[in-house]
Amino acid sequence: MNGPAISLTLAPELHVFAAPARRGTRVPTTTDGASSLGHVVESAGVPLTEVGRLLVDGQEVPVSHVPRAGESVEVFGVDRPQHLPGGPDAPPLRFLLDVHLGTLARRMRLLGVDTAYENEDIGDPALATRSAAEQRVLLSRDRGLLRRRELFAGAYVYSDNPDEQLRDVLGRFAPALAPWTRCTACNGPLREADKDSVGDRLESGTQRSYDVFAQCAACERVYWRGAHHARLERIVSEAVEEFGGVATP
Repeated sequence: MNGPAISLTLAPELHVFAAPARRGTRVPTTTDGASSLGHVVESAGVPLTEVGRLLVDGQEVPVSHVPRAGESVEVFGVDRPQHLPGGPDAPPLRFLLDVHLGTLARRMRLLGVDTAYENEDIGDPALATRSAAEQRVLLSRDRGLLRRRELFAGAYVYSDNPDEQLRDVLGRFAPALAPWTRCTACNGPLREADKDSVGDRLESGTQRSYDVFAQCAACERVYWRGAHHARLERIVSEAVEEFGGVATP
């Protein structure tokens, strides 16, 4: 770009996206005189999904603002909890995760958060289209995917550790938690089931050892408090303690 020169300051939490030379205060930045401030910020490496307020010479401006020579631009991260556009008739908060976030998807479903996820990579265009069609927040570690304009909304997942990923998403969006109400395999609703109705799906040892069952209304998978229940209870109790909800299955 060869046009008006501005200074650009990125909030510290956005430095992860920028080259080292762009992480300082009031970094000289040349624009083309026609592109929006949103384009300038993206050119610095920051997806707009991660951008909150934009200040130009201390005044808040929209991403459509076209920078002029000498302006001082400050870029802030999103506020937490982040509120998405929509009025009283907007659908409840829902999510869509890319193929690399399977563990996070299962944990979000465990907590009762509506979370769509495909085991196979359906491609960036299909993910973006589904996000828009179903009004789901797309979660990804792919910065390029988060730049697609057709997204309903998106968010970068900063960590590759599932515990940290879950805390990040719950802290950022504050979704309502309803643990033990969704199938971790398909996202369908769970319902109580008696042993007789699901007996043909159980091993004989499971039938002898357990009496309380739940079944997915969509895929009919059966759940009981088996060997992994203590680990799942820990995930649920820690999330409920920090972010609220009802922990009892």
